[in-house]
Amino acid sequence: MGGHGRRRAGTGEEFWQYRPAQAGDSARFIDWRRSARSDGQFIRDREWQLAQSLNLWVDGAASMRFTGAKTRPEKAARARLLALALAVAAIRAGERVGLTGPLAPARPGRRQLMTLAAVLSDDATAQDYGAPEVIGIAAQARVAFLSDFLGDPAAVQAAVAQLADRGIGGVMMQVLDPMEEDFPFDGRTIFESMGGALRHETRQARDLRTRYRDRLAERRHLLTELARQAGWQFATHRTDTSPQGALLWLTASLERGR
Repeated sequence: MGGHGRRRAGTGEEFWQYRPAQAGDSARFIDWRRSARSDGQFIRDREWQLAQSLNLWVDGAASMRFTGAKTRPEKAARARLLALALAVAAIRAGERVGLTGPLAPARPGRRQLMTLAAVLSDDATAQDYGAPEVIGIAAQARVAFLSDFLGDPAAVQAAVAQLADRGIGGVMMQVLDPMEEDFPFDGRTIFESMGGALRHETRQARDLRTRYRDRLAERRHLLTELARQAGWQFATHRTDTSPQGALLWLTASLERGR
């Protein structure tokens, strides 16, 4: 994180190239040690560096409000925590951070953290599942999607493809409650979506376990392949585990994808 080279001369700390001095160049920019090895005078150019932009999408749909136990946070709360922690790390490194969409464009500075926290706390919809927004993302930016990715994958596929076509890299982190992975249900069970739009009753929930786990594995495979083809990274985080490991993975993956 921090300033990133743009492979051209400009303001920065890293050496870029020597070039012959021209009329109008100030004498204080002449590299006298390099010039002493030839008959001409040379200017030591530095590489132009610019802060990176990081854009976050935190799914605020109804499905993210699920938790399987009072001792565990909702998926939305964990996703917001990870997003804000990632934003703190990026802003401390001099990055610009914002949300995808028009509500909080990427900006530097600690004041931006308050803006992000305020917008994320109100980012809740009645829809069962969310879809990422991809407007307002600058070229050469990085993107982090945090969601359960349990809805129609077509919207996620379209968003990632659109960003990848523009050369924008990123990461996807699937945040799940342990019950959504383990499917510990048995006997008569009523399944209802958080928004109330979907409802299913069964008398033998155990009979659905294998099919459910197979469907979840298929979804993960789809997301993993989507990320691989776009040059992104994908991982899953459970809300019963420490958020520190997830934050380290997010930071390292975004760094690798610069």
